[in-house]
Parts: sequence; structure tokens; C-alpha cells
Amino acid sequence: MNYLKKILRFALPYKKYAFLNIICNIFYALFGTLAMVSLMPMINILFNETNKEYTKPEFLSFGDYFSKDKVIDFFNYFVTNKLEIEGPSATLTYMIVIIISLFLLKNLFNYLGLYYITYLRNGVLKDLRNEIYEKTLKLPIAFFSEKRKGDIIARISGDVNEVQTSFLSILELIVKEPLTIIFAILAMFLTSVNLTIFVFLFIPISGFIISAIGKKLKKHSQNVQREQGVFLSTLEETLGGLKVIKGFNSENNFVSKFSQSTSRFFNFSNQLTHRQNLASPTSEFLGIVTIAVLLWYGGSMVLIDKTLSGGAFIGFMALAYQILTPAKEISKASYSVRRGNAAAERVLEILETKSPLEDKPNAMVKDGFHNDITLKNVSFKYEDELVLKNFSIHVPKGKSVALVGQSGSGKSTIANLVTRFYDVNEGSIQIDGIDIRDLTKHSLRHLMGLVTQDSILFNDSIKNNLLLGKENASDDDIIDALKIANAWEFVKDLPKGIETNIGDSGGKLSGGQKQRLSIARAVLKNPPIMILDEATSALDTESERLVQVALENMMKNRTSIVIAHRLSTIQNADEIIVMQKGEIAEQGTHLELMKKHGVYKKLVDMQSFE
Repeated sequence: MNYLKKILRFALPYKKYAFLNIICNIFYALFGTLAMVSLMPMINILFNETNKEYTKPEFLSFGDYFSKDKVIDFFNYFVTNKLEIEGPSATLTYMIVIIISLFLLKNLFNYLGLYYITYLRNGVLKDLRNEIYEKTLKLPIAFFSEKRKGDIIARISGDVNEVQTSFLSILELIVKEPLTIIFAILAMFLTSVNLTIFVFLFIPISGFIISAIGKKLKKHSQNVQREQGVFLSTLEETLGGLKVIKGFNSENNFVSKFSQSTSRFFNFSNQLTHRQNLASPTSEFLGIVTIAVLLWYGGSMVLIDKTLSGGAFIGFMALAYQILTPAKEISKASYSVRRGNAAAERVLEILETKSPLEDKPNAMVKDGFHNDITLKNVSFKYEDELVLKNFSIHVPKGKSVALVGQSGSGKSTIANLVTRFYDVNEGSIQIDGIDIRDLTKHSLRHLMGLVTQDSILFNDSIKNNLLLGKENASDDDIIDALKIANAWEFVKDLPKGIETNIGDSGGKLSGGQKQRLSIARAVLKNPPIMILDEATSALDTESERLVQVALENMMKNRTSIVIAHRLSTIQNADEIIVMQKGEIAEQGTHLELMKKHGVYKKLVDMQSFE
């Protein structure tokens, strides 16, 4: 139940609905009990067991209204008066109307209670999902390299829904059902103390049995939720890699992998459901056993000892049976709470994860870029092995620096560190002499345009994909950016132009077209610093030539860090840095490096570049 305190804050904006729900539940329990109590005088009328009372009792104090004798005398007076004046048939009709009215009020308040709690339930669900999604966007990229995407999806969808259901169960657990039981027990004590005490001899036994059934429920629930994350991850990976799966004839392999996961889910779900299904029949059977014992003991009080009237006994039985339903609901709710506890742990794991990249309390907002970018003795590792070792470079404003080298030399890591997707382990990265860790991430990234090796686009229109670069850009601005990126030539021929939907991850476009749209998005942003992480790697030769001219025009008088695999694209860079195993092997201009006949010359020769 510890998680309840943490989840409770999501209910605070909707506390008025919780308050109204509690009021309605109080009246529901009250009228439910009165409806059962009202059966007693009606049965007494049917069997002619009503005690004649000709004097109207006086209620002299507030306490008289809760006096068992006064209330019974008033009922007897009412029934006697009606019998004498209007006869048994009319009196019975009055009693039926009273009973129907009480049941109507009971069900009306039950509906109103559910009506108000709906706003609470769905409000908690909405706010919880929103906060998890917002936290997902704030967490560092490193967090998701360790987690399966499908598992995150399972937590935002299934687990959050389970928490919401559990939260509702707790409200019923502490208000609606207990009140129904309490009112019923009070009425039972007023009817017969001995019979009520006899009933409660069996309740601890029932509670022990029900508790034993629910003990392992949380563990089973965790297994189900974890496995749901596994098969959702498999599904997400399948949809993202269909071309590779089909191209390598690996359909059977992935079908087997998915089937194994769903089989485990099948077994875990069966174990969980069997436990849940055992709760209801067990509690009902125990209740019926209690009723049977009541029939034996209470029947002897009516038929042999004559210490209880038939109407009172039937009413008592109705009250005892009325306890069964809320007791059953409490047992169900307790199981739901255990399931919710398991789900809440997974949800709160995300919400309570501390991001190592959080802005400092006194972080600066940087509005512009004036002098230079400096990396000083930067060392970094993703896991155990260092990717960068005491790496230092200086990028003056308006200059372009190209990073080249074999795969794994640490080129793309530089882009990840400068944009602060990761923090350096040692050393510092400075902009205008200020450590980027002292700046807000928002203002830092506002200064930068990023084009990645993988063209990341969204299932939306071309226009909306480009507006990520500049939200208030006009259509003319978008078209100008497309022209600079040499993308307008194919966009203008699309059925709806810039309003054309490009499909999931831009699936309706070629690789070169997608990359040119990514470049156009960076162009539209028009930042003072441009980071190109192998931006032309996905382009064919003709597209590369077109885009290269556009990039060179865009980089004029703009500070650029260019990570390149194709060396033909960076020959005009102001400085080229050749990297090997996280360190600088060579640096200089294209001509200077060619004259050295070193690592760079070998790379150029390997690519047949003259």
C-alpha cells in the first residue's frame, strides 16, 4: 500500500468527486440496510405477528431516534393504525411502497456514487499517462538503450490502467462496502445480539482462507505485466524491421520468438486468473455455510425458544446475506489492490527515475552564440571501455570542423556529447567559455540544428515534420528550406505538396528523399550551430551532389561540426580531424592531410577519391 501515497497526489485535483462519491456511498449503505430492516414489519403483517401498539410513541430527545424500542414501537403503532383503519391489504401495500422506495433510493445513490467516481478514475488515468509520457521525453537516451520499447508502452497503457482500477478498488474498500457491512451489523445487533455474536464466530475463519488465496497474487501479476512488455517489444521490433525479416527469410524465427512469449503470457495469465476466480466462489461458499448455520441456530430461537419473531429472523437473514456481497467485493478489491501494487511499482520506476542530465537549479539560459565551441580533455565511455580519451578540439564561430575515421572511432559520440544527450565522464565542453552543463538543455539545443545519420521522421505531413524546426514558420519559409535542401523538386510533384502524409517513419519516401527532408528541417530552424552526423550517408550519388552544394551554402558563415563517412563531402571544411580509437590521429585541411601521406590519405585512397 506504500505506492498509494505516491499515487494519491494524482487524485487531489479531483477530490471533490471523491467527496461526493463518499457521501453517496454513505446514503447507499444506509438505505440498503433500511430496505432490509423494512422487511421485518411486512413479514410480521403477513404472518399476523405484529404486536398491537395503539399509543403513538414520543421522541423526546435526539437519542430516542436511535433507540431500538422506540423505533419498533413506532413501526408497530404505524402498522396497528393502518390495520385498524384501512385493513391488512392496504397496510401491506404501504409497506411494499416503502420497501420499493428504499431500494430505489439505494440504487439511485449507488449510481450517483459511480457517476462521480468516473471523473476521478478517468482523471487519474489521464494525468498519470500524461506525466509518464512527459517523463519519458525528459529521461536521457541512455535510459532507453537499456529498456525495451514495448515494455515502456506496456507500462503507459496496461500498467497505468491497472493502477487506476486498483485505486478505485481502494475507495470501495475503505468506504462503500465497509459502510454497508457496518450498517448491516448495527441493524443485526439491534435485532438479536446473541445471533449476531454467533455469526461472527465464523468470520475470522473465512478471512483467513480468503487471505491465503490472495498471497501470491502480486507475484503472478508481476509475471503477467513483465511478459506483456516482452511480446509488445517483439511486436515493435518486428514492425520496425519487416524488410530485414523478410529479406533474410526469418519469419519463422520471429514467429517462434513471439509464440514463446505469448505461451509464457498464457501460463502466467492462467495462474493469475485461477487465483482471482477462486476468490468469488470461496467467499460465497463460506457465506452460504454461515447462512446455513444461522438457519439452524436462528430457527431454534424462533420455533423452540420463542425469543425471536419470524419477521425479525427473516430480516436478520436478509441482513446477514447483505453482508456477503460487500465482503465478496472487498476480497475482489484486495486482489485488485495487489495487482495494482505490482503495476504501480513498474509505473513509479519510470516516474521516480532521476535523470543524470537534469538542469541545475541555477542553470543559465543562453540566447545566442558569439565566440567558439571548445572540447577540453573529454573522456567518455558508454559502459566499461573508453570511447573518447582526453579529446580536445576548438571550433571558432563561423568555421566548419569535420570529424572522420573508421566506424567505432568515436565520431558520433562527439555529436551526442555536444548536444548533451550524454554527459562527459571527464573534461568539459564549453560554448563561449561556459560549460554546457551550466546551461539549460532547452537553450543549448535551441542554438543547434541536428541532422542524424538515420533520417528520423514522423507519421505526419511534410509540413508538420518540418515545423519541428520552427513552429511558427510560414508555408513560404518551408518551401524555401525545401529548395535549399534540394527536396522541393520531389515535394512539389506529390499529390498534396507539403501537406502530403509521408507514412510511418517516412515509409512512403526513398532514403534520399527522407534525408533531404531531415536537412530541410534543420535549414528551417536556421540555428547558429549545425551538427551533421553523416547527413549525406543515405543519399545516392546524384542526391549527394545536390545536397552537398546546399549544405555548403548553408554552412557559410555558420559554425558546423560535420561527422562524415564519405570523405568527398568534407574536403572544403576549415579543419579535418582524423580519429582513431577515441583519439586524434591527424588534423589539418584536406590539402595538408593529403601531403602528410598518413591515415587520412589511406582513407581517401580506400574510397578512390582524387
